Amino acid sequence: MRNTSWVGNLEIPVAGIEERFSWDVWVSLSASNFARTCELWEQQGRESEPPYFGWLNTSVPGYPDTVGLKTMVHTREVGRRPWVELEATDHPLAIEQRQGITLARVQEIAELVLHGQSSQSTVEGE
Repeated sequence: MRNTSWVGNLEIPVAGIEERFSWDVWVSLSASNFARTCELWEQQGRESEPPYFGWLNTSVPGYPDTVGLKTMVHTREVGRRPWVELEATDHPLAIEQRQGITLARVQEIAELVLHGQSSQSTVEGE
């Protein structure tokens, strides 16, 4: 059976604030789970659907290879993208999703994404 990609939010708790840091990621679903997701997309109450197994299909900056990590995709209410939960492994992204990150880590990620470098990187000779 053919797999199909779906977009969702991989959310990471941030210490000291209610808002979560969120990556928009693609997840590969089985054809049957993709069809079911499409079928329920505009249906009220879809958030009661059991989660779907999938494979992360996105390279997330600042982490070792993330493509192929196991996920569970949780459907949310109409108007919200699904929530992507990583399998509880020792991968740094999975650990951060479980344990959360600091605001300093959020800033480090933002600098990496925007400028291609970490705030903690140093220049030789400085």
